[in-house]
Amino acid sequence: MTPSPVASAERVALYAGSFDPITHGHEDLIRRTLTFADRVIVAVANNVSKQPLFSVDERLRFISEIMGHDSRIEVRAFSGLLVDFAREVGAQVNVRGLRAVSDFEYEFQMALMNRHLLPEMETVFMTPSLDTTYISSSMVREVARFGGDVSGLVHPLVEKALVTRFAELR
Repeated sequence: MTPSPVASAERVALYAGSFDPITHGHEDLIRRTLTFADRVIVAVANNVSKQPLFSVDERLRFISEIMGHDSRIEVRAFSGLLVDFAREVGAQVNVRGLRAVSDFEYEFQMALMNRHLLPEMETVFMTPSLDTTYISSSMVREVARFGGDVSGLVHPLVEKALVTRFAELR
C-alpha cells in the first residue's frame, strides 16, 4: 500500500523572532517543536527599524552553534512578511511562544493577520517551560548591560558575547 501524500509530507515548522540574543527559553521551544514537526526553521528577523545588539550574522551563528548543528534545525535570516518566507520554505506551522497574558493580544492579532494572508499556515502557541517563563531577550540585554549574571538565562557562548559587546560599548 502506498502512503497518502498527506501522511508522507514533511511537517515544517517556522519559529521566527529577533533572537537578540537567543535565550534558554528560545532553545526550549526549538527543541520541543521537534516533538511535533519533522523540521524547524529558526527564522532570524532582519528588522531594519530596530537597532539590535548583535548583527544578523552573529545571531545566526549563535543559534547554529547552540543547537548543535542538528540536521532537523535550519537557521535562516529573513526580512519582509513572515507569510512570504513561510511560502518560500514550505512551512505549514508558525510557532509562537507565550510567556504571559500580556503577550497574547499582540500574538493573537498577528496570528489572525497571518491566517488572512496565508490560510494554509497554522499558528501554534507554546508556553515556555516553568524555569524559562520569565526570560526575555530584552531583560537579558538589560541585566548584561549593567554587569549582572546572565549565566542561567543564556548559553555560555551568548554570555561571553554579551560581556564582550557591552565592554566594547563602554
